[in-house]
Amino acid sequence: MNTKILGMRPALLAACFAAMVLPALAASEPATQKPMNRIEEKMFGAMPDGTAVKLFTLRNTRGVTAKFISYGAIISEVNVPDRNGAFTNVLLGSDKLEEYLSGFPGAAVIGRFANRIAKGRFTLDGVEYKLAINNGANHLHGGRKNFAQMVWQGVALPAREHEAAVRFTYFSKDGEEGYPGNLTVTVTYTLTDDNELRLDYTATTDKATPVNLTNHAYFNLAGSGDALSHELWLAADRYTLVDEGLIPTGEIASVKGTPLDFTTLAPIGARFAQLNPKLNGYDHNFVLNTDGKTPKLIARVVEPKCGRVMECSTTEPGMQLYTGNHLKHVVGMGGATFGAHPAFCLETQHYPDSVNQPKFPSPIVRPGTPFQSTTVFKFSAK
Repeated sequence: MNTKILGMRPALLAACFAAMVLPALAASEPATQKPMNRIEEKMFGAMPDGTAVKLFTLRNTRGVTAKFISYGAIISEVNVPDRNGAFTNVLLGSDKLEEYLSGFPGAAVIGRFANRIAKGRFTLDGVEYKLAINNGANHLHGGRKNFAQMVWQGVALPAREHEAAVRFTYFSKDGEEGYPGNLTVTVTYTLTDDNELRLDYTATTDKATPVNLTNHAYFNLAGSGDALSHELWLAADRYTLVDEGLIPTGEIASVKGTPLDFTTLAPIGARFAQLNPKLNGYDHNFVLNTDGKTPKLIARVVEPKCGRVMECSTTEPGMQLYTGNHLKHVVGMGGATFGAHPAFCLETQHYPDSVNQPKFPSPIVRPGTPFQSTTVFKFSAK
């Protein structure tokens, strides 16, 4: 040891030790990291009448983020990595409330009844109900002002070890859009550390009423361009036949030998020419072999260039494949541009017009027997 150091006074020696040794010890210890903020809540905007619209952001440990707004209980963003670890938003979404109010195609909750009801009429417990005619001669997606156009009450749920969640609630009054019963609806969005986005729906009523809830999410796993080269596999060997107005005839047919056969992986746009040209793409309900209780894997979509993969599981008996047939030249989040057929939708649901088709799974919800449904989107890359 240096003799000069040995000869130092105790106080001076202590000061020297603190100046030279303690910083080195501190540098050798790992820095304390702040815990990840899994849930964030802030203002998104205000409706014309001043009603506040909130934005909720969920994060997981793998860097995935998902954002939701209380208008329409819309999923506005889902940012996931490709095979090289590059993140992008895989939903058509906007960061401006005004665009959603002007009809931007958002991933909103659809209700009280998703899809079509023939001639806007149904009879329940001996009473005929008349609904809005807003799709040709039929009723579509719950009416002219449906759940997608309402401000829901949003609340962030306490974060758990491997997940974060936000819950939205909407109260639909008896007679709203012609439907019977006071209906309380919730959708809980949960983002897990396994890169799963889980959608749990519940609904309770004080009077028998049809309920068919879905999310009209428009996915593009590349984050821009079109969705025609996305490859799709469906665990569905049957579909519901429809008339010219896309109302089911009541007959269920095999997909074998038709352009609706996705039981082996195939590009979404490869067989458009074989479809009814009036549709300009897919707008078909597939019959699923689910049990209504445990989510079952029913679809896998692969974007071959970037390697992103999305799997869909559900408890629902049906799924509407829609390829954005009416959308053109969409500009999304961050200026991302999308051409014709910019996205695809996997709308898990009860069958269209099931309220008028006694052979279809019943969509009727009664007091004391809540509606419950779960759909899961899981993201990965290869």
